Amino acid sequence: MRVDLGTNTDEIAVVSTTPWDSYLIHRRIWTYPPNAIVGPTLFKIPAEEIFFFVIQTYNTSILYLLASKPTLHTIYLSNESLRHRSRKLRTRRWLGVSLLIALILFGTGLVIRGAEGLYLGLIIVWAGPFILLLWSLSYQLLLGLPKSNTVLPILLPTFYLWAVDTIALRRGTWVIESGTKLGVHLWAGLDLEEAFFFVVTNTLIVFGLVAFDNALAILDAFPDLFSTVPPLPSPLLLVKALFVSTTRYDQNRIIGLEEAFRRLWRKSRSFYLASGFFQGRLRLDLIILYSFCRVADDLVDEASSGVEARHWISKLTEFLDICYATNPDKLQRRSDFITHTFPAKTHSSLLLLPTELLSPTPLYDLVKGFETDLAFSSDATFPIQDEQTLQIYSSRVAGTVAELCLELAFYHSREQTTDEQRRKIIQSGGWMGIALQYVNISRDIAVDAKNGRVYLPTNWLDSVDLRAEDVLQDPIGSGVEALRQQLLDKAMGIYNEAKSAIERLPSESRAPMRVAVESYVEIGRVLQEGRYKLKAGRATVPKIRRLRVAWAALRKG
Repeated sequence: MRVDLGTNTDEIAVVSTTPWDSYLIHRRIWTYPPNAIVGPTLFKIPAEEIFFFVIQTYNTSILYLLASKPTLHTIYLSNESLRHRSRKLRTRRWLGVSLLIALILFGTGLVIRGAEGLYLGLIIVWAGPFILLLWSLSYQLLLGLPKSNTVLPILLPTFYLWAVDTIALRRGTWVIESGTKLGVHLWAGLDLEEAFFFVVTNTLIVFGLVAFDNALAILDAFPDLFSTVPPLPSPLLLVKALFVSTTRYDQNRIIGLEEAFRRLWRKSRSFYLASGFFQGRLRLDLIILYSFCRVADDLVDEASSGVEARHWISKLTEFLDICYATNPDKLQRRSDFITHTFPAKTHSSLLLLPTELLSPTPLYDLVKGFETDLAFSSDATFPIQDEQTLQIYSSRVAGTVAELCLELAFYHSREQTTDEQRRKIIQSGGWMGIALQYVNISRDIAVDAKNGRVYLPTNWLDSVDLRAEDVLQDPIGSGVEALRQQLLDKAMGIYNEAKSAIERLPSESRAPMRVAVESYVEIGRVLQEGRYKLKAGRATVPKIRRLRVAWAALRKG
């Protein structure tokens, strides 16, 4: 959806700028020496100038899209009926409106007066109303987004164009007539009006892109307001979304999505990177699913005792029973049960989990997997006795999650697939989840040992004359390293068998899912190479290498 955005903004830029530029040339506010242009014109605008409209818009749009790729725009929306959230936001909104109106009036005065301030006034009068409109429609995101999403895509192209324009003006490629400019220079060769023009045009481009993302965020975030969203929303639907009153926003859903997204960012760099390549409601549901799995795992892992951990496993099972019951009042029962049973920090993940889109079996199996983790709390108990036990455990805690992710991918796709095709692909996804869990276990041997856990099969340890207790004492010994490599070989074998299923996924989720898998498998490759840095006891993939892997995965289509 956002891939075609650069082309759309190019078209808008040409249409909106052409009349204004033509007027300036007709008024001889700026001129082009005949020997500096190739010849063809449109309404007296040289072909080079029209090309400039396109290339500036495209470059700034690409920079914005790259900078905002990881951003989840939904979490910057806000219901302004809530006093504690609205007062500061409204103040800043109306301050911006007031400043822009004052600027437009100032520009109008310059135009009416004519003479030296005419060029500057025409820039303001042309661009000011557009900027005012875009600010009024998307001020929440413009104020809330990281500066890397807004200020950077404005300033970086602006500095570049200032340098290029200075060279062009010094060479006489075009000329600003002295009677219409103030005669003030940012530096030698660059008129103030030209410097201001590039700031304004890049601001227009970025504000327009933010407004587009604002509309998409509203469409995606609130199924109650927009039950279905087409892959390419019409301009009318985008405008309709922007005009939805902020008082109708579901603030609890926004907060829940924000908590889920922050949790993903803190807990998994690989899946955080991959999440940015999913789009629309699929991305939101996948983030919520990850958050639920993380929260459920933490309830059991962070329990103060085995008794408490078993309590949470029981309550998670009861939660699923309520979700999949056929009672007409199950939504209210679910909400009440969550509120009165679970810690407050878990509420949003449990409430937002889209169980109506997910099969119950993988979720129940996921909870069963926690029981294996709990078995480690028993004295001298190491439940992973052999490879089959390891495979069952990995299937429950990771294979199930992969299957659930694929169920969401198919639900949100408009491509037609048969039930048999889906079954086979989801089955392969389960195997891929097992492979990724093997990588996870291989990476975390030392961390798990600190927690009294050894996931290497006991019969594997026997083969190298080790006991689980030996791993707890020395998790980086040569014998352990040999078993790590053995487990990684198993992981890579399963990965190689299952990865072809990625190419049979719906087109909109194929490349993002490939990024998710390859980003995590790269951890295994780094471990196999033996050259890695540790962070919190875990092997990490350097950021540049992760980006290269993600780019290579995307290029496959």
